[in-house]
Amino acid sequence: MDQDQVKQQFEELLTAKQLDLSAEQWERFELYYRELVDWNERMNLTAITDREQVFVKHFYDSISLSFYVPLQSIASMADIGSGAGFPSIPLKIMFPHLKVTIVDSLNKRIGFLNALVTRLGLSDVSCLHGRAEDVARKSEHRDQYDLVTARAVARLSVLNEFCLPFVKTGGLFAAMKGSDLPDELKEAKISLRELKGEVEASHQFELPVEHSTRHIVCIRKKAATPAKYPRKAGTPLKQPLV
Repeated sequence: MDQDQVKQQFEELLTAKQLDLSAEQWERFELYYRELVDWNERMNLTAITDREQVFVKHFYDSISLSFYVPLQSIASMADIGSGAGFPSIPLKIMFPHLKVTIVDSLNKRIGFLNALVTRLGLSDVSCLHGRAEDVARKSEHRDQYDLVTARAVARLSVLNEFCLPFVKTGGLFAAMKGSDLPDELKEAKISLRELKGEVEASHQFELPVEHSTRHIVCIRKKAATPAKYPRKAGTPLKQPLV
């Protein structure tokens, strides 16, 4: 697929969801694609570099969060384990009012993200190098965000401990998952209880073109994070709350 065909397909997919793509937004996505492919030659950011696949499997998939969460009413957002900027950077391009904080444990990825944010001319995006468990202990991030996201980072029982400490009381954690969800939801009951989260909704949909299954689990934060969480860095992965 050439650039014009990809643009037409991308516009049509967004229009079907009542989202308009401005010329400036398209330019930013196109620049994002080029930067991603360029940096990917020097470091491992993504296994997907085909233009159409990047626009569907990364950009559209990231934006799909907005089909289920009213982003116009969200002011602050944290993206935990963002990797190459998904879902936060595509969401920031489409919803420029968002104040975004990205947390990633690999400094090379943060280097890419800082360069990308500058190249795209995005404001109110902060990229932090650190483990989620450590950053969530800092008062400026703990219980602070309207919305927290994580896309394909870990199982839900682990993600809850990574992400819910960042969410303000009454705020939302949206976990973007693949197809294996029922088992994860069962397994996550203890971590939800411990971290004051409650599943509000679970949405299933198919990605266009390739028709793979996706889930978005929306978890409402009911109370402040208990003092003992998150446990020290590495513990949630080694000893999940199950």
